[in-house]
Amino acid sequence: MATELTPPVLPAPSLPIRTDRLVLRTVVAGDGAAIGAYCADPEVTRYLPFGPLDAEGLAGRMERLTAGTAPSLPGEILALAVEHDGVLAGDLMLRLAERHGPADPPSIAELGWVFAPEHAGRGFATEAARALVDLAFAHYPLHRLMARLDPRNLASARLCERLGMRLEAHTREDYPDRDGSWSDTAVYGLLRREWAAAS
Repeated sequence: MATELTPPVLPAPSLPIRTDRLVLRTVVAGDGAAIGAYCADPEVTRYLPFGPLDAEGLAGRMERLTAGTAPSLPGEILALAVEHDGVLAGDLMLRLAERHGPADPPSIAELGWVFAPEHAGRGFATEAARALVDLAFAHYPLHRLMARLDPRNLASARLCERLGMRLEAHTREDYPDRDGSWSDTAVYGLLRREWAAAS
């Protein structure tokens, strides 16, 4: 009788992470007002998979973010709040994706970020995302990190490039926009060996 193979349970990362100016920690229920403020802004959500959040949408997002503390399986996330001087500036996400075999832990993960506009232009997103990249490769057995974004989102494209990610694909009209039209997707990638060489 064949035994079913199960992937190992991955431990939660050691948090918080402190960079020169920021603290990256788990998202808590008390972050809802700050996250709700920037996620209700149409300019902030313009190129995101979700539109401006109302109370119901925010409740769903907060439920996912506060639960994202110890991912092990494809589809599970690690969610991090980004603080500067005790003020929430944005949030980051690491979503575990593909694995090499059925008993292997995920070896590909996807990055995402959202920041409040009042904290833009100060390098916080780059500093925080760089710390998340380091955590992703140091803590998880990842082979590859990726980011998918609307190519019109030039700020996120530049952030990917600052992280050392390469533009690997530009797929045309593959994502349904909220207005009924179709938008393109840009795919950026970073391999473990590229991260290690840059580190």
